[in-house]
Amino acid sequence: MTPSLKSAALALVLVPGLAFATTWKIDPAHSSAGFSVSHMVIAEVDGNFGKTEGTVVINEKNLSKSSVEATIDASTIDTREPKRDAHLKSADFFDVAKYPTITFKSTKFQKAGKDKFKVTGDLTLHGVTKPVVLEVAAPSKVIQDPWGNTKRGAKATTVINRRDFGLTWDNKLQDGSAVVGDEVTVTLNLELAKQADAAAGAAKPAEAAKPAK
Repeated sequence: MTPSLKSAALALVLVPGLAFATTWKIDPAHSSAGFSVSHMVIAEVDGNFGKTEGTVVINEKNLSKSSVEATIDASTIDTREPKRDAHLKSADFFDVAKYPTITFKSTKFQKAGKDKFKVTGDLTLHGVTKPVVLEVAAPSKVIQDPWGNTKRGAKATTVINRRDFGLTWDNKLQDGSAVVGDEVTVTLNLELAKQADAAAGAAKPAEAAKPAK
């Protein structure tokens, strides 16, 4: 066995599951982080954040070794009403001048039935970090886009209480009901782009190596 082949084999031995893990980047141009919240009890207002970035590592052999890290630009909040968006960006709510990003970092992946997963992780919002559980539909099939990129999609939802994260601004109707509800439904629609496989990259020199003369 040539030295290069030995190095590639050793890498696979020392890093269990490496050959089964793939890394995917969240495509900000084709992904969204949306939310909906009760407004005056009678309806729901929804909105989204315009920029979501991050990395997803999927280990097909051992799901528990998969991971997600995502960052949302809080200043890109959009509810289609400029005055409301300005209020949401203010210190009454997200205080984006002080807390410009919302982040999620997974701590556990687990199967939750056919084509479903639960991803537990730490959500940091408004300077407060709390554990949340994302309900995730199985990633879509893998496709090649017209430019040769490998893509797949995923959708995740969770429900949080805004007061848990210090978003306590309130106003009351005449009957005492809250103008803005406490529970917020969050939906992530993600398009993922596959990154170069480090293991495959390490193996390429071995595959191309010529026998010593």
